Amino acid sequence: MRYFIGNWKMFGIPKSINILNKINYFYSKDKNRQKYRVIITPPYTLIETYAKHFKNKRISIGSQNCYQKDQFSSNTAAVSPFMIKKVGAKYTLVGHSDNRSEGDTNEMLKNKVLFSLKNNLKVVFCIGENQTQKKNKKTFSVLKNQLTKVLDKKFNKNNIIVAYEPIWSIGTGKIPTKKELEKTTIYIKQVLTSIFRKKSPAVLYGGSVDSSNVEMFKEIREIDGFLIGGASKSSKKFIDIIKNYYR
Repeated sequence: MRYFIGNWKMFGIPKSINILNKINYFYSKDKNRQKYRVIITPPYTLIETYAKHFKNKRISIGSQNCYQKDQFSSNTAAVSPFMIKKVGAKYTLVGHSDNRSEGDTNEMLKNKVLFSLKNNLKVVFCIGENQTQKKNKKTFSVLKNQLTKVLDKKFNKNNIIVAYEPIWSIGTGKIPTKKELEKTTIYIKQVLTSIFRKKSPAVLYGGSVDSSNVEMFKEIREIDGFLIGGASKSSKKFIDIIKNYYR
């Protein structure tokens, strides 16, 4: 199973649902539709209406983040995994580099994953190195640290997807070489196999994915799909990525 996950970031108002209606229409007619899943993570403000609208359709709705406590608490503006699940989300991103740079620690991330799984949300756990770490050949040690400090063999690996997003590639147009990405994805899967003592969960790639470079990624069979930023805000760009992947 492949995944095409759209991260809308700070984008979208109620009528932006038209973008998803077009993607859903394509998805429901696509001859390859049994081979992949489409998940879109709009901002919190849109999760409930979008989740209701797509309840019996093909697209799944997720959240871009969640708070590191369960149920209810007195933290202003915080949204718990319990609350996200109750409005119809099926997935949540955790550990996106945007949130890590705003202060998410490994301990906070571990609680986010824990409570998301407890509330039957599937977790898309984001990892990635920055430009300096890459330059200093620290990529593998950074990724290993991010994975082993947060993921635990007690967690249900069937509800975890890992998204490798090199921070230096997000929104820059720069992407790793095919060889680099192959090596890194294989390494991530080895670390995950050692954590869970079982076959690795799915590993996705994210960072400047578009319809013109997706064919290169297709050749790397270890990659199980994509976390797509900017291009997911346009139905045409998002659909073109899927079309070119299966061409």
